[in-house]
Amino acid sequence: MSVRRQEGETKNGAAEIRLNGAVLSADPSGALLWPDRQTLVVADLHLEKGSAFAARGQLLPPYDTRATLGRLEALVGKHRPTRVICLGDSFHDGGAGERLAAADRARLRRLTAACDWVWIAGNHDPEPPDDLGGRIEAELIDAPLAFRHRAQNQNARSRGVAGEVSGHWHPKAAVHLPPKRISAPCFVSDGRRLVLPAFGAYTGGLNVLDPVVSGLFRPDFFVHLVHRERLYGFPRDRLVV
Repeated sequence: MSVRRQEGETKNGAAEIRLNGAVLSADPSGALLWPDRQTLVVADLHLEKGSAFAARGQLLPPYDTRATLGRLEALVGKHRPTRVICLGDSFHDGGAGERLAAADRARLRRLTAACDWVWIAGNHDPEPPDDLGGRIEAELIDAPLAFRHRAQNQNARSRGVAGEVSGHWHPKAAVHLPPKRISAPCFVSDGRRLVLPAFGAYTGGLNVLDPVVSGLFRPDFFVHLVHRERLYGFPRDRLVV
């Protein structure tokens, strides 16, 4: 397997992941960098999830969009990518764009104007807002990688899964590090495909040992946990439910 195999905390902050011949860098923020293409990738922003819950009577602090955009702004400012790819579910629902505060709309427009910005359509936002800048795509193929919202079935005939980068599942993993048990969002890969953790402020997660997620990968997959702004690498046999 061509994923970083050293177990434990990374020493330089980021973790190298080799995927279908491409050399990628997992960032402690939960974002992915493709240095050779000057590309920054994030998954599942779920902007305006807080306001969607509030409309249903479940009151959450209405700061999720502000927090998520602040983290994204900081990453773009730090890495200066020429392209940003958002892997779908960037907006929590079809009305999220209309509920954005004026200040958040302005921040988004500044971000999308600064580089080639790609909104991949997701199941929550099959038609992302078209008035915030950037371009909308069902998926993006940039050989040797394919960027889409949801991983294709292993048996899919079209294009296969080699080099696939996706989100959707909000993967999390848990490990026992006596005397503690740590559970955190994670990157998960087997060298052929990669699923990113959710980047949004109000996003839960699904344990990678759930068959829905583990079934996407070869048995010897590897994860990088995102915990307290650090990355920790573990093979599958170290994970617990």
